[in-house]
Amino acid sequence: MSAKTAVKTPAKEPSSLTKLYLFGYNAVQVGGWSYILYQLVNYYVLQGPEFRAQITLWDYTRLAVIIFQNAAFVEILNAVFGLVKSNPVVTTFQVFSRMMVVVGVVMATPTGKVSPGLPIALFAWAITEIIRYGFYALNIIKVVPSFVVFLRYTTFIGLYPIGVTGELLCFWWAQRYARDHSVWSVELPNKWNATFSYYALLWIVMLGYIPIFPQLYMHMFALRRKILGGGSKKKAN
Repeated sequence: MSAKTAVKTPAKEPSSLTKLYLFGYNAVQVGGWSYILYQLVNYYVLQGPEFRAQITLWDYTRLAVIIFQNAAFVEILNAVFGLVKSNPVVTTFQVFSRMMVVVGVVMATPTGKVSPGLPIALFAWAITEIIRYGFYALNIIKVVPSFVVFLRYTTFIGLYPIGVTGELLCFWWAQRYARDHSVWSVELPNKWNATFSYYALLWIVMLGYIPIFPQLYMHMFALRRKILGGGSKKKAN
């Protein structure tokens, strides 16, 4: 029997154009989420009650949140086409859960806009994304300070549960309005002879957090062990 020696092919280095695109995207996202964090601090700390009585948090932050959160859709494409090493399935769940909150909950219902979960979610998202996108941008140019690596693989321990709590509160505040007003629902009779309950979809998504969130959370712990816990020292996406 002959034995063959396996030769490990080194990973293909992204082109300069790809690196420029990825660096630019991540840098813009750092700026966008930094601005959203500033808006949160300004709304709740720097401004007084008179300011908050004139405008809701959503009206104050909505343009930036809609732009920078929905822009994350391209991250799914980046993963699918191999521009980054991220898992496409994990990336899809992470991106769509937040897009669902923004588009399908907060934008779709007036109750979602005033949910106590909105500032909680935005706070957790903003800090998480500033660190995450900052890590990605610095990783592209191969200048990642150790404290940034530590923050990337540590702050999620508290911020992920906080963010999920805020997201679920937004869903909870929206679901009753969706039920009572048939938001985005199709009822019989109609020419398609079909029915669709957006209220039921909201509950399906909420219940979907039960099996999905622990897997995403444990995935991050696995990455943390790999990077900080004595495993492979290679940078991960």
